[in-house]
Amino acid sequence: MIRGPDQIDPAPAGASQPPLRTALRIILGVVYAVAGALHIASPGGFVRITPAWVPYPEAVVFLTGVAEIAGGVCLAFFTRLRQAAAIGLALYAICVFPANINHALNMIAVGGETLTWRYHAPRLMLQPVIVWLALWTGGVTDWPFRRRPQKPAAPH
Repeated sequence: MIRGPDQIDPAPAGASQPPLRTALRIILGVVYAVAGALHIASPGGFVRITPAWVPYPEAVVFLTGVAEIAGGVCLAFFTRLRQAAAIGLALYAICVFPANINHALNMIAVGGETLTWRYHAPRLMLQPVIVWLALWTGGVTDWPFRRRPQKPAAPH
């Protein structure tokens, strides 16, 4: 389990979550599942942005689609698998970052459209937020929202 700066374990995966966290967890899970379905249904653009050093890009795109669907569904709807799915999706977001960089630096057209830095810059800068969001919504970490325990007042 990942710990925040206060070194206090977050709530276990089965614990209920606040409504905002629950809503964001379900939304993120559904977004990942839909993205995974797109990887499988329309792999061409994902294959094009895959760096040349990745072997078997078609198979990798298919498998990443399967991983996104499984991770998204488990994050959103399976309490016992929530933390594992969160960690898996966070690692996934880290692993696909080279494809996002490749897409940006080489201005690779997807769907006949070449996106500008107005798209790529925020997308690249938000990647760490996406990693954190998976971990936070999955209950792996409470950072930075967990309150630190109050120290007892010193006697006078």
